[in-house]
Amino acid sequence: MPDTHFERPADVVAIGPRSGLQYVRLTAAMGAELEALELMSFPTVDPEELYDEYELGILAADFPEGTVVGFDGDQRDRPVAAGLGIRVEFDFDHPQHNLKEFVEANGTESGHDPEGPWYYGTDIVVSPAYRRRGIGKELYDLRKQICVDLGLAGIVAGGVIPGYADHRTEMTADEYIVEVTARRLYDPTLTFQLKNGFESPCALAGYMTDPEVDNWASLIVWHNPDYHPDPERLTA
Repeated sequence: MPDTHFERPADVVAIGPRSGLQYVRLTAAMGAELEALELMSFPTVDPEELYDEYELGILAADFPEGTVVGFDGDQRDRPVAAGLGIRVEFDFDHPQHNLKEFVEANGTESGHDPEGPWYYGTDIVVSPAYRRRGIGKELYDLRKQICVDLGLAGIVAGGVIPGYADHRTEMTADEYIVEVTARRLYDPTLTFQLKNGFESPCALAGYMTDPEVDNWASLIVWHNPDYHPDPERLTA
């Protein structure tokens, strides 16, 4: 079998216990293939609001330890999944934000703050051909492990709510989140996140351009039970 056409790190971060995928850290050389994977996986989202090859290269330089990219051992020429993120400060008293503007406002090109106490999940993507293999759970578990390893407070992100497309004329996005949280409605993404230990305190207006759900998303939060805040940060 020919080796991949771009360099991959020699060390594998983890082997997916269910999927068998090999997870490695992001490198700039993976950018073109990951950009294509993003476009394939989010067909209703404005491409300008997804990672492109250049931005993935910047992220790989700024925060590789906050990334995991999955490769199938039988198809090593391209990635099939990824979980990407940055460290940030997050104001839970004012949670409303737009993904692109939030990242751009953080002061670095990737949006990564090396001192940020929260892991902000910028992207999680699985090839449509590889779904229903437990990869999503593996990516979330690896993100949680990143928080534990780096001593971060937890994960915060804006999550897509594809199921809202069928209910947007009958209820608000916040009402929809309440119904999904109470298990009276099912959402392919949010229900999965809730089962994996996340909470969703509110909807996010205009989070990213996705006409199918009127640009709404859900704020999702996971708290690291092993987190011990820095006393100097608390008194700053």
